[in-house]
Amino acid sequence: MEEKIKIIKDLSIEEREEVFADIARVLERTAHEAYVEGNRHFAALSANMAQAIRINADELARDDVQNAERVLLQATAMISQFNAVHPYRMVSKAVH
Repeated sequence: MEEKIKIIKDLSIEEREEVFADIARVLERTAHEAYVEGNRHFAALSANMAQAIRINADELARDDVQNAERVLLQATAMISQFNAVHPYRMVSKAVH
C-alpha cells in the first residue's frame, strides 16, 4: 500500500479510486477489530475515516493529487498506529 502512495501521481483516475477503495476496506477491518477489542474510540475514528474516503473517493481521485496523497498518508498512519499497538491478529472476532 505504501508503494502505491508514492506513485499516486503516476496512476490513472480509476487506479486511484481503487487505491481509495482498498484503504477504506482496510480501515473498516481495523475499525471492526478495534471495536471487538474494546477500543471504541479508535473504532469510531477508523470507521468514520473509511466512510469519508469511500464517499469522496471519486473527488479525491480526480482533483488535487497532493490532497489525495495527504489523505492516504493519514489513513495509513492510522492503520500503522493500530498495527503497532496490536501486532498480533485476532483469531476470533465474535462479540458476546
